[in-house]
Amino acid sequence: MTAIEQTEARPRGTRLPRRARRNQLLGAAQEVFVAQGYHAAAMDDIAERAGVSKPVLYQHFPGKLDLYLALLDQHCENLLRAVRTALASTNENKQRVAATMDAYFAYVEDEGGAFRLVFESDLTNEPAVRERVERVSLECAEAISEVVAEDTGLSKDEAMLLAVGLGGVSQVVARYWLSSESTVPRETAVQLLTSLAWRGIAGFPKVAHEQG
Repeated sequence: MTAIEQTEARPRGTRLPRRARRNQLLGAAQEVFVAQGYHAAAMDDIAERAGVSKPVLYQHFPGKLDLYLALLDQHCENLLRAVRTALASTNENKQRVAATMDAYFAYVEDEGGAFRLVFESDLTNEPAVRERVERVSLECAEAISEVVAEDTGLSKDEAMLLAVGLGGVSQVVARYWLSSESTVPRETAVQLLTSLAWRGIAGFPKVAHEQG
């Protein structure tokens, strides 16, 4: 469910089950944080956007940082799940590269703008935020490196270097594509980036059991 869907109908005072209320508050917070950034956002703004009183908001989240971290955890997990799903979607390696690239493009193109909390946060000086952002980048790279190592026979460290490069290129190019309002369609952008990445990764020989 997107942040917009979570926060469309919020008559003040409506009682919701705890999980539903939490999701509603997270949706409202995402909209405010994406629009204003962490430092400019206020709990008052989030409560108003959610259509609840501040005491209700504080019942679920003790402070603004707790709310931000809950959102960050949610969206880091979404990115990691998308990358893992893409890697598992096919055994054909070029298609697997394309699927992984597209996962990053889909992530940044989501209308809720959640990627800004992960990749463009104004709170990276906060250790808890920095740790989460670094961890999800590492976990995505580890997922990619497992496939690279299995396919090429490269060492774990060698595969990890390639995986960090592939993941980094994917998210940087996807963010540029979105922010520049490029006229290149997403499908074409993914194809171009896949061709670039594939020309490099295909140069590594496959292991014997995949050759025969």
